[in-house]
This record gives sequence, C-alpha cells and structure tokens, in this order.
Amino acid sequence: MKIITDDACTGYSRSGHPEKPARVARTVEKLRSQTELSIIWAKPGPAEDATLLRAHSPEHLASLACAEEDFDADSPAYPDIADYARASVGAALEAMRSARAGETVLSLMRPPGHHATRNRIMGFCYLNNVAIAALEALVTGVKRVAIFDFDVHHGNGTEDILLNRDGAAFFSIHQYPAYPGTGASHLGDNCFNYPVPPALPRTQYRDVLSSALDRMKEFRPELVGVSAGFDAYARDPLAQETLEAEDFYWLGQQIRALGIPAYNVLEGGYSRDLPELIFSYLKGLEGK
Repeated sequence: MKIITDDACTGYSRSGHPEKPARVARTVEKLRSQTELSIIWAKPGPAEDATLLRAHSPEHLASLACAEEDFDADSPAYPDIADYARASVGAALEAMRSARAGETVLSLMRPPGHHATRNRIMGFCYLNNVAIAALEALVTGVKRVAIFDFDVHHGNGTEDILLNRDGAAFFSIHQYPAYPGTGASHLGDNCFNYPVPPALPRTQYRDVLSSALDRMKEFRPELVGVSAGFDAYARDPLAQETLEAEDFYWLGQQIRALGIPAYNVLEGGYSRDLPELIFSYLKGLEGK
C-alpha cells in the first residue's frame, strides 16, 4: 500500500471552515500508528502547466495564481493556495502512475478537487486532481479511463471536464438534492449519475453503488480513478446519509475486485471519524 502525502498540505486553514488540516494530519497519525497495513510513504511529484491546461483554462490558472479575494464562501483565497492546489494535483498524478505500475495507492492530500470545473473554483476545490490525472493517463498510453466518484456531493467539476471526452467516462453516486445542485440525471455520452435521496438506508445505498459499478464495468476501463469522499458517513456534518465504516470497507473490496489498476484520491469527509473511515476503506482495498 502506498500513501502519497505531504505534511505541508496542512499549512492553510480558516477558522470555522470544515475542510480542516486535521482531516489529513489525524489520518496520517492513524495510519502511521496502525500495524495491519504495510505502508510505503511517498511525496507528491510536480504538476506542470501543460498538464493542468488539459483540464483547466488559462484564465482559471491565472485567477488561481493571483488570488486576492475569496472565490466563493466555500473557497477562500488562502495565501499560496495555488502552490497547495498544485501539490494536490502532483500527488494525484503520482498516484495514477503508481496504480499503472501495479500498486495499491491513495493520494492523501488537500485541497480536494472534484468540484473544480474547467473555469471555476468552488466547493473547497481549486484544481481538479482526479480529472487532471485521468487526462494525463489518456495521453500517456491508457485507452479507456473511468472515474468512480463516491463522495456524497456530485463531482460536477469532473463531469464538466470529462463530458463527451473520448476514452473517458464518469460515474457519480451522490446525495440529491444537495450541494452543488447538479447530477440529477445522466449527461452526454459518458457521464452517469446515480442520485440518492437523503437518509437512504445503507442496504439500498449499497445497491446503488453496485449498479454504478456494474455500469462502469461495461465501459471496460483500463484504469479507474476513484474520487474517494467519506461524507456519505452517517455522522458527517455536511450531508444526511447513512453509511458506516464497514460500508467503506465493502467499497474498498469492490474496487479491489475489479482487478483494474485504480488510483484513489481523497475528496470529502468532514467527521472526526474520517481517519477510521479511510483506514476501513484501505483495508478493503488490500483485502485485509
């Protein structure tokens, strides 16, 4: 198991904002103290402009580089946020390459990315880590890449970037209605949305996840990018769903059972139990 992270990603914060440094810091602490998984620790690699521009416009990168005013109420203009966002992309790129090399891997970084569209910073997200890595894979030899997004919020940014892109497909399971208000139905030729109502019983939620996985298998991807959000947890403060730690373990098992290289990228998850939820998911990925 490889974990790609950097303590530097905990260097920005704002009082009262739910996307806290402790999300990563406490998870790293948990993973370093456990003895069930053998972990190789790695650092993010670089993220060059040419790579970012496959997913984002030049104007998007320029606005991120000279941020002075908050982008929206959820996405502050933190000092040096462009550097933090690029490092998070670099970790996703490294995770993608590690997965292609046969490793089980998680990018454990912040900020998350799946709400960042081609032209808009929103929802705690500045650059779309998982989509940038998918597009990099497509230009470096992968013919078919799928994104499986189980964050409780719709990955509208990933959908925006990958919509009708040859060789790419997007599968999102998310609470609806909920932020950002998108994802009510399938879109285009390659974006498949599975909205679930608030407080859907766990067994039914698993059924929806299974349906999305079955549809993804029909796409026959050579590589899967997983937007791993843990905010469908029953006690997450930003959503109203019902999953427990054992459901994330089950999800990890399902990704492992695909038998397809998969790079996992942290998205949401805002409860104090996040380290345990991630640990359960990783154990499922490893078959422990």
